[in-house]
Amino acid sequence: MGRNFVFISPTFPRNYYQFPLAWKNYGGNSLCIGEDSWESLSPELKAACTEYYQVGSMENYDEMYSAVAWFAHKYGKIDWLESNNEYWLEQDARLRTDFNITSGDKTESVMRFKTKANMKEYYKKAGVPVARYHLTTTYEEGKKFVDEVGYPLIVKPNGGVGAAATWKIKNEEMLKDFYNQDLPCQYIMEEFVPGNIVSFDGIVDQDNNIVFKTSHSFPDPIMDIVNGQSECWYYSERVIPEDLDRIGEAVIHAFDVRGRFFHTEYFRLYEDKKGLGKKGDIVGLEVNMRPPGGFTPDMMNFANDINVYDIYAQMAMFNSVTYNQERPYFCFYIGRRDGMKYANDDAAMYAKYGNNIVMHSRMPELFSAAMGNEFYVARFADKEDGMKFMQDVYEKVKEVNE
Repeated sequence: MGRNFVFISPTFPRNYYQFPLAWKNYGGNSLCIGEDSWESLSPELKAACTEYYQVGSMENYDEMYSAVAWFAHKYGKIDWLESNNEYWLEQDARLRTDFNITSGDKTESVMRFKTKANMKEYYKKAGVPVARYHLTTTYEEGKKFVDEVGYPLIVKPNGGVGAAATWKIKNEEMLKDFYNQDLPCQYIMEEFVPGNIVSFDGIVDQDNNIVFKTSHSFPDPIMDIVNGQSECWYYSERVIPEDLDRIGEAVIHAFDVRGRFFHTEYFRLYEDKKGLGKKGDIVGLEVNMRPPGGFTPDMMNFANDINVYDIYAQMAMFNSVTYNQERPYFCFYIGRRDGMKYANDDAAMYAKYGNNIVMHSRMPELFSAAMGNEFYVARFADKEDGMKFMQDVYEKVKEVNE
């Protein structure tokens, strides 16, 4: 049974203090590493840490190595090391390799779910179609790809996170403009897939068995929300669609991920797409082998009346979990934008939906481009009630012509 848990970057996102807290609650040592001073930590995080080690920069591998070495010297062999954060994926793997931490991916295996091109091979291995793609080099090669798949195209960093620096190329002028830019990294170019995004999310144990699973629907593309600064909303399903459940499980087994959260994304086609499928079919998009972003882990808790941080700790410590497997609610995330004139203020929303609202706060700046500046999370037994809630949150003040 693993006891010593090194958790990287426990202050961000702010709900992540619950990972070391759950571990500590099971009698383990929660050994946290971050850049923030001890004095600046929240009372909740201070209570969650067995010990906290401050580094000058988490980008400095020597400092990170020294921190883990200190914990190993003081507490003995490190059993588990994780950040549950995409940004630190490769560094987590390197630390596991250097300290021979047997749980989790090592340096040689982590790249299978780090780059978008690599991810596609595992979708294909699971029998799931994916958009044709091209790793960008020259304009001439890009033009050949256009001749093959046509416009529009989607371009994004091959190793990027989420919808950052992603945009749509609609014509040759935009294609030329793309190749004239000084790009900071390798980009991947994909054929456009006409579909809405759905996710298959959960936790997989140390033997590649899914021990918790759920699904979310994203009616509006995150890429369009980021680029257009529009409003973001999505919701969890009470029942995972049968085809998504089957395909999602096959993909997790194809990746052979062990002992971690997963967030896998798919398109559900809203029209036929030659070479990919018929309207309603599922096409693979990309994976993130960590919890879904923002406060989605907390939405999982509210939808299911569970604690996914606790489930993760059970999985890591005992490789066995118990929890309430009923899912009584749909859970809705509705993000508002600063500067928009909304008709219903907080008091009006609480007066009507006070029994349903489970979170209401400001979104951290780093997430605001994709998820809005202020948000509500609310749960409903009936989906239509959730849709009405979304409409009331987004209702705008009617402009009066003078």
